[in-house]
Amino acid sequence: MLLELVNDPSYAPMKLKELAALLEVPRELRGDLKAAVDALVEEGRLGISAKGRIGKPESFALIGIFSGHPKGFGFVAAEGRETDIFIPEDKIRGALHGDRVQVVVEEEAAGKRAEGRVVRILKRANETVVGVYEKSRNFGFVIPDNPKLSTDIFIPQGCDAGAVTGHKVTVRIREFPAERGKKPEGVVTGILGHMDDPGVDILSLIRAYGLPEEFPDAAEEEIKGIPSEVREEETKGRMDLRGLLTVTIDGEEAKDLDDAITLEKTDRGWRLGVHIADVAHYVKENSPLDEEALKRGTSIYLTDRVIPMLPHRLSNGICSLNQGEDRLALSCLIEVDEKGAAMGHEIAETVIRVDRRMTYTAVEAIVTARDPALCEEYAECISLFEHMKELAALLRERRMSRGSIDFDFPESRIILDETGRPLEIRPRERNTATRIIEEFMLLANETVAEDYFWQEVPFLYRIHEKPETEKMKRLATFIHNFGCSIRMPGGEAHPKEVQKLLSRIEGRPEEALIGRLTLRSMRQAKYTTQNIGHFGLAARYYTHFTSPIRRYPDLQIHRIIKESLRGGLDEARLAHYTDLLPGVAAACSSLERRAEEAERETDKLKKVQYMEQYIGEEFDGVISDVVGWGFYVELANTIEGLVRIQELKDDYYRFDEAHYELIGDLHRNTYKLGQTIRVRVAGCDRVAKTIDFIPVKPT
Repeated sequence: MLLELVNDPSYAPMKLKELAALLEVPRELRGDLKAAVDALVEEGRLGISAKGRIGKPESFALIGIFSGHPKGFGFVAAEGRETDIFIPEDKIRGALHGDRVQVVVEEEAAGKRAEGRVVRILKRANETVVGVYEKSRNFGFVIPDNPKLSTDIFIPQGCDAGAVTGHKVTVRIREFPAERGKKPEGVVTGILGHMDDPGVDILSLIRAYGLPEEFPDAAEEEIKGIPSEVREEETKGRMDLRGLLTVTIDGEEAKDLDDAITLEKTDRGWRLGVHIADVAHYVKENSPLDEEALKRGTSIYLTDRVIPMLPHRLSNGICSLNQGEDRLALSCLIEVDEKGAAMGHEIAETVIRVDRRMTYTAVEAIVTARDPALCEEYAECISLFEHMKELAALLRERRMSRGSIDFDFPESRIILDETGRPLEIRPRERNTATRIIEEFMLLANETVAEDYFWQEVPFLYRIHEKPETEKMKRLATFIHNFGCSIRMPGGEAHPKEVQKLLSRIEGRPEEALIGRLTLRSMRQAKYTTQNIGHFGLAARYYTHFTSPIRRYPDLQIHRIIKESLRGGLDEARLAHYTDLLPGVAAACSSLERRAEEAERETDKLKKVQYMEQYIGEEFDGVISDVVGWGFYVELANTIEGLVRIQELKDDYYRFDEAHYELIGDLHRNTYKLGQTIRVRVAGCDRVAKTIDFIPVKPT
């Protein structure tokens, strides 16, 4: 009767007291009614709002993506909400990481994270899982490689495809849990090899993330018709810039060189040329190559390999701006005055020829160390590099003066041997040469974005939204403890104020602490068709123009630019791009997240393997995160490990979330973000990709 009433189209959600009156339930039986409602809510057949109103689950449900946590709980990023919803372990209703779910908010208070319950799973995200097989007597189970899938997968007898303990396997889940406490049931569909075999670790990760491995036959066939050299007829109608001194500056290992630089001194300043490989000339819209590039979205840089967006014959061949070879380009030629301000520009289809293929290391040695041998070898380029250094410094100064934020946290450089074993891990260096290229690419991206914004044509922009107000308020409250403040006129943060904060703490003991918390307060950048600016760069206009070999959005806007230059953007083509681009933006933003996560997980895996040789040894580090179950420590080589709270045996520690501290009840000892600490390597877990540290008491 209760369900019939609630499911009646005329029923409006009401509180328990009102429902009892409507059903004429005697007062002494209202406890039974409440128990019945609670049971139906637990089963997902009824929903209850944060204000206690009872109705169909979908009456109060929000839709979003469930993000699992290794400890069993999770969060839902719900559509239409700025902040996510915490889902306790007993209320996830069998949801797994990545599932699209309906969720009801049960508790919500000002200043606190909302708490909710999953009421329905709309779409499963994990039909296939990769993990380590463990054999039991009459059955087996698979421990997923992805720790966010916080449950093992049960493998019935006869469904293991001959796998033995330690094999990395792929599993098709054939039965998902319908209730809490049940495990998914699956069938082993493939054996990748033993977890300790060379290359199996990365192969497992590739399969786990569904990363592409081979190009389809149609794309490979299309490539055969693309020439390996620029033909003379292809240069007609293009601006010929082959007479300019042209260089590429990249890392030593780079093979896909998609940007080249020219720089001429003028009476008013400089004429900067940023020349980008004209990939769109070879990869036509809706061709097999284009369709595959869109499916990939971006090149993915794993520690031992690159999964390219385009086949190597293109990315390392005709589209790579190789030294001494004619290449087709899309160029942005910018007039810059002596103060670093852009005064005008021209975007053109060009033909170029690179004179020198330079590395960051060599350019740095020339412009900073004045290395005699390199200065002699590249004598004709010395003046060019000096002008580059001077202009880049002006551009950076101008960018910083408007409020651009520069988070300078080191990335990891992982060096492997021929079997994939990590030999060395150290911070990746940023130097004058890398900053030269960064500044020139930023300027080109901003220039192109501004140009096409004012042309009012459909376009893809790279945006970075303003931080969430509540996160910035929490940051402001926290930094007040260190005598710092951040102005938020009108309740909103401005990039200039964030930059001022980072400048004030530079060199202070709390620099790393506040810098990390500030970074966490920022949103993720993404692609959209609406230009709302880039908060982190303090830029009103920004796009991705400079890497069409490895990013699909760049390739897409190159097509629009080329059509615009040729006068081909008629009403039909404008309507075409208006319809097409929102889907491209959403897909590329999602694929970028997948690539970043896969790259991050690969690095974590190699760091675990590297630290296995140091178990029992001691290192100095800095506390990089504090959580309820312990704290993370980052070493000088960028490797991070966890000190579990149960290893802090000198006291009973509580987590102070407001101050990112663990505080001992008895002695009031504290562990807090940014604190230096000496630790011992206690263990490494390849499956979980975790490193355990224990604190070393000072002697």
